[in-house]
Amino acid sequence: MVCIVDSQPSGATVLAALDEHFAMALKMRDLQLEIVQAASVVAKSLAQGGKVLLCGNGGSAADAQHIAAELAGRFLRDRKPLAAEALTVNTSVLTAVGNDYGFEEIFARQVVASGRPGDVLIAISTSGNSPNVLRAIEAGKQQGIKIIGMAGLKGGKLKDLCDLCLSAPSDSTSRIQEMHILMGHIICQLVEDELC
Repeated sequence: MVCIVDSQPSGATVLAALDEHFAMALKMRDLQLEIVQAASVVAKSLAQGGKVLLCGNGGSAADAQHIAAELAGRFLRDRKPLAAEALTVNTSVLTAVGNDYGFEEIFARQVVASGRPGDVLIAISTSGNSPNVLRAIEAGKQQGIKIIGMAGLKGGKLKDLCDLCLSAPSDSTSRIQEMHILMGHIICQLVEDELC
């Protein structure tokens, strides 16, 4: 069934979304120290030959890929590529592991395969309760990997499992995702500043 709307899009809806976004962005100032700490953890790992692994589901999978691309490619300046890999992109691995071991293991098995002590896992979950992201965190901890979590306001189970949790100050999935990519961009800029 197709929903047909007779009226024009509401300007009030647009303004409300923008106002909510701006309010969340201002609240992000309270996370300044945590964002700087996260960037420092990433930069230290990369400087010592480590890599950054990233995972998430849905929009958070897109954020994981986006941040990995900024690090492996470039963000604001031309520089050497930085070792970053989104664990969301190899459909053969995702479907094979999901089929053979269950969806909860799709990231954890990749962390065990690729992760080494001194690497960093950026685990993204708006609720903080995504089972496959939580399993990736557990696998990462067993591998001696530093864990940076990105979640929403309450942080869910993720907040207690991470070395550092960046909790976007909202319980709205769309606003949380917007803040996650903002944090990701700031981290990329700080990493470039430190390493370049």
